[in-house]
Amino acid sequence: MDIKTETSTTSLMSEINLEKLHKMAADLALPARFIVRLLNGALVFITNLLARILGCSLVRHHFHLALSGLVLFGPVLSFWVPKYSIFSNRNHYLYRKFLLSSWGWTFILSGSFIFLFSFSARRSILLSLRHVSRIAAVGALWWGCRRLLYLLENAAGTCYEPVAQDGQPLLLLHEDQTKASCLKTGMVWRGYEVSEDILILCLCCLLLIEEMSVFGPYLAQVKPLHRSPGAPLRVIFLLCVFLLALWMFLLLCLLAHFPQFPSQQLGGALGYLGWRGLYQGWYRLKPNWGCPGLPGVGLLTNINSDKQSE
Repeated sequence: MDIKTETSTTSLMSEINLEKLHKMAADLALPARFIVRLLNGALVFITNLLARILGCSLVRHHFHLALSGLVLFGPVLSFWVPKYSIFSNRNHYLYRKFLLSSWGWTFILSGSFIFLFSFSARRSILLSLRHVSRIAAVGALWWGCRRLLYLLENAAGTCYEPVAQDGQPLLLLHEDQTKASCLKTGMVWRGYEVSEDILILCLCCLLLIEEMSVFGPYLAQVKPLHRSPGAPLRVIFLLCVFLLALWMFLLLCLLAHFPQFPSQQLGGALGYLGWRGLYQGWYRLKPNWGCPGLPGVGLLTNINSDKQSE
């Protein structure tokens, strides 16, 4: 009898403990759900606002002009920026971790956004991969520009060794030296240069604007259908916007703190020409496996009609 009583008491206590645990879980789940809904509402509001701004015709059609003005007149800011600012140090964290790998960051985030956006719009892997190939083409262009600039700089420049003779500083010419080997040995390199940092930053900014500008029309198209993009797509879009702001900030820092005329302007011009040749030239052809097409073409009906009218 005592054993049965003890067993029943133990089972009763376990049931009471389970009820307490369920009640505590329910009490904790209510504020957690409220926080999740609040964060999701903030995410939807911010992404909708940014998508509307980036998708407006003023930004899409005139951003390249604003970027060109920044590259041309940005070095004038060097007269007003403080010389001992933390951003005047080329070893700053932003320069080392983001500027040197700017194309890698752009490729990963923009490629992820394009794939998720294309797949959510049409549910087709092949169509999504075709749109992602735009980023691969820009990567090939960037690699080709680097190789070409490397060859041109080595062909147009010369290497000198500073020497002193009779108290007069002289420069001794060294032939058959590349820029990298010349600077590695502590000698002086003289020649024409093109800023690769400005080139890739301008190209990445123009690329991000082109790819993200279709998100606003997509939201407007799916709104009457009571469909909304998932949180992953919105988060990736928000990260791309943050990356665009970071590249613009780094571009402004380089122009203001490290002005190099006309090296930076040549880099900006090459970045602009690369964007012009791809997004305003090749990508405007009829979409097929030889041409990935413009952003949004084949995905949104209103985007297709707009591109054809243009």
